[in-house]
Amino acid sequence: MCATMGSARGFMKISSAFLTSKSQLPKPRRHQMDTLRNARAVSSTPFPEFADMPGIKSHEDLRKFSLEQPDLFWGKLAESRLVWQQSFDKVSDCDMANGYIRWFLNGKINASVNCVDRHLKDRGDQVALIWDKDEPGTEEFYTYRQLHTMVNKMANVFKQHGVKKGDRIAIYLPQSPMAVAAMLACSRIGALHTVVFAGFSAEALAGRVIDAQAETIITADQGVRGGKFIELKKTVDQAVEKCSCVKRVFVYQRTGGDVTMGKLDIPLDKEMSAASEECEPVMMDSADTLFLLYTSGSTGKPKGVSHSHGGYLTYTSVTFKHVFDYKDGDIFGCMADIGWITGHSYVVYGPLSNGATTLLFESTPVYPDPGRYWETVQRLKLDHIYLSPTALRSLLKSGDTWVQKYDRSSLRTLGCVGEPLNTEAWEWYYNVVGKKRCDIIDTWWQTETGGICISPRPSDPGAEIKPAMPMRPFFGIDLALVNEKGQVDEGDDVRGALCIKKPWPGLATTIYGDHQRFIDTYFKPYPGMYFTGDGAHRKNTYYQITGRMDDVLNVTGHRLGTAEIEDVLDDHPATAETAVVGFPHDIKGEGVYAYIVLKDGISTPFATLDVEMKALVKNRIASYAVPDVFQYTPSLPRTRSGKIMRRILRKVAANDTDQLGDISTLADPDIVKVIIKHSKKAKKACDKK
Repeated sequence: MCATMGSARGFMKISSAFLTSKSQLPKPRRHQMDTLRNARAVSSTPFPEFADMPGIKSHEDLRKFSLEQPDLFWGKLAESRLVWQQSFDKVSDCDMANGYIRWFLNGKINASVNCVDRHLKDRGDQVALIWDKDEPGTEEFYTYRQLHTMVNKMANVFKQHGVKKGDRIAIYLPQSPMAVAAMLACSRIGALHTVVFAGFSAEALAGRVIDAQAETIITADQGVRGGKFIELKKTVDQAVEKCSCVKRVFVYQRTGGDVTMGKLDIPLDKEMSAASEECEPVMMDSADTLFLLYTSGSTGKPKGVSHSHGGYLTYTSVTFKHVFDYKDGDIFGCMADIGWITGHSYVVYGPLSNGATTLLFESTPVYPDPGRYWETVQRLKLDHIYLSPTALRSLLKSGDTWVQKYDRSSLRTLGCVGEPLNTEAWEWYYNVVGKKRCDIIDTWWQTETGGICISPRPSDPGAEIKPAMPMRPFFGIDLALVNEKGQVDEGDDVRGALCIKKPWPGLATTIYGDHQRFIDTYFKPYPGMYFTGDGAHRKNTYYQITGRMDDVLNVTGHRLGTAEIEDVLDDHPATAETAVVGFPHDIKGEGVYAYIVLKDGISTPFATLDVEMKALVKNRIASYAVPDVFQYTPSLPRTRSGKIMRRILRKVAANDTDQLGDISTLADPDIVKVIIKHSKKAKKACDKK
């Protein structure tokens, strides 16, 4: 039995109950820049918990202490920064060799309480969320009290429909207060959420739902992004056809568009309007899983990275406060989607656990024009902006005029996250956007680390900030560079595999349903240490990320397994085999380069095959995974054992063929000349498109 749901009235009725007028921005936020900077200058340590320790006089003293006595350091922070129903009796129990990660043992906690309830007394009427919708100037404001009501109502709806503690819920929603409420409502009742970026295809969504065995999906009728409607409900309908585990689909009306309601579908707005505003939070063990977030791996199968309640929340809360030098009353503008770890940590959990006002940016950097970010800064008076190098490079190419058109005087820090930030973009960010007065917070971290691990630490008034370098490890992060012999290199001006020697609270606890993969991926390569998969260069104690050391690409800030793209391309009927590598890209940071070996007898024009394969990747994964260059080749460079020599393919894709190294181990060394010869033709064909 099916019904049709339409009309914008339901959405307007529900959302209006939570709206706050523009005049009700949080009063404390109107700091003057001089006052803020003076406050920084007189601060000797950002952690009052350690102010009475005579041996800690500076940031460096505190960093040394955090490494020498990590349990005391993190234990004090967790106890003072979060609200616990039951205190933990042991700070950590970790064995990195076996991937056993446990923090704040036997402590009882709830993330929604720490992000909402705890703030009601002192700042219930302060704005928690600013929803900057797709059309500029249509923003909506939600206070902590209103968010609390939304979370409780949604949690009660979940419970009424049989969702219980330990269940997995897939969230496939547009960037909106409803999505944040959904995440917190899951935590309130002890369910695990897995947010899936609302740009993934039905097949990609289905794969994640099946892996998590999620019985519940939360979606919307449509999404709105860049002036275009995205048919989210239709995508979910297609995905559910492949997922026998799904028992219910909650549908939120974002646009009021007409959608077909099936037997599994539940109108979320209607249910919430009748639900109680009070819901008792379920207290979770600190080590219990808070959420799963799927990230691509080199095997082609996305992996569900698991983060815990107590450890993750402690780390995101502390890093948000001190990496960005957050001051009470600031407005924080992280432009990331909550479908990614950046959105989890620095749109939702980090800011809200600190009682901050956080931005939900629904649009794109270039809608309706390349001035959108800077118009948003002017209109909402953002104190901080946190964006990706891909967006920054794209806006740089649009010129300075779009930036200079708007008032950016409210900005104090300019954050960046994703792939390494190149020097040109760093200088443009600093000189043009920040007018040489804002700190640039170029950060390095991963889905698996839970929060920022390397950054300039601007809350240290004496910290030097250098262009295009994440710079220094955060408190408690003990970095190591491992050379080709597997030895930790303690020298200066050295390069190697970037590892972390000691556990920290933000570290993931497992890969859902496959702990052995967790061990093999992160702890087996260098026993006793966490292997990041990245290479780095250290000079004068500063760190610079040099790129991935495996076959995982970083495209526009999104991690993509080459095997995941190859699996899709291999399904094309004309394809015999494929090899995908990354190459330097002016806008994306890293582009996708696909080498295709066709089956014998294929006469289809290359241009036609390009179109078909692009559509295949877009439908199966996402548009950002579509290869930038297709090169058709008679074969691939393989060793005699059958292994593809990918370093050759990377060098060709990057136009770096002067020194190819030893190719004598190839079964057919002559194929390298053929690939180099045809690469120029492939790139020209790509440029024309």
